[in-house]
Amino acid sequence: MGEWHPDVLGDGFEQQTLPLGDDAEGEVVATLVRARPHAGARLFGELRDIDVLYVHGWSDYFFQVELARFFTDRGARFSALDLRNYGRSLRPGQAPGYVAALDVYDADIAAALDALGTAREGRRLVLLGHSTGGLTLTLWAARHPGVADALVLNSPWLELQLGPLGRQALAPLVNARARFDPLGTHPVVDLGFYTRAQRELGTLPDSPEGWRPAQGFPTHPGWLAAVIAGHARVASGVDVGCPTLVLLSQRSTSALSWNDTMLSSDSVLVVDDIARAATRIARTVTIARIDGALHDVFLSAPEAKDAAFTALETWMTQLA
Repeated sequence: MGEWHPDVLGDGFEQQTLPLGDDAEGEVVATLVRARPHAGARLFGELRDIDVLYVHGWSDYFFQVELARFFTDRGARFSALDLRNYGRSLRPGQAPGYVAALDVYDADIAAALDALGTAREGRRLVLLGHSTGGLTLTLWAARHPGVADALVLNSPWLELQLGPLGRQALAPLVNARARFDPLGTHPVVDLGFYTRAQRELGTLPDSPEGWRPAQGFPTHPGWLAAVIAGHARVASGVDVGCPTLVLLSQRSTSALSWNDTMLSSDSVLVVDDIARAATRIARTVTIARIDGALHDVFLSAPEAKDAAFTALETWMTQLA
């Protein structure tokens, strides 16, 4: 087993580096961050037999202390995974966030679960994914039936913003370029408005340099082809094999120019398309639409954030 060290979040958070070998850019690692419940919650909390594993979205890392405390206050052991080439796991010379296939993350998740010891200790596993992390965990759970006991998805990126027809039209062009220029450049499409909304609401803390740039990481054809392939698999129908909660904003806002509705809506995804796609991932899916929520529903203004936590608590109570 690896060693745990104090994490940048402080306040009882620890981290462990998970070695994953080497690739063309050098050393590859993932990083596991954990928070444990206090003694009383560990003994008597309604979620005391549950391990939660969180996976972040694109151009992101784990910093959601309040979300972790929601689970540890109820007795669960909470851990979060900074995937390879992200946040705590990003090494000099690596293309931030880049992979050529989403199933590459199987190794990251396997290393995390081994470090957690969930299966060895007979505990239940709840997977919690945001945005691209939600897509990654959806596909992982479908490839590993019976491992997760529940799946919680926070605005999962289950469909391209162009919709199914746009995705189908774009896929051949993206795939062709990915074959001969996988690390080529794309025009910048993130104008930084989502970050601005979180800054204005005061829900986004300062992050270490390079971990969460305001306009996101540069994107590349190989990565986009991997994401579109994931969307196509979801569209064809998958089964994650466990009850699933999907949390979404009530509405979306175009991100082409700033407007104040971005303070109370999802300016990243088309939430109606995501809601439709979510019906194809499990036999039992609960979709909770949160009025006033941002793309990360737990980083919204207080009323919407409280509604998101209430929806999560109501649903998790059924698992207790």
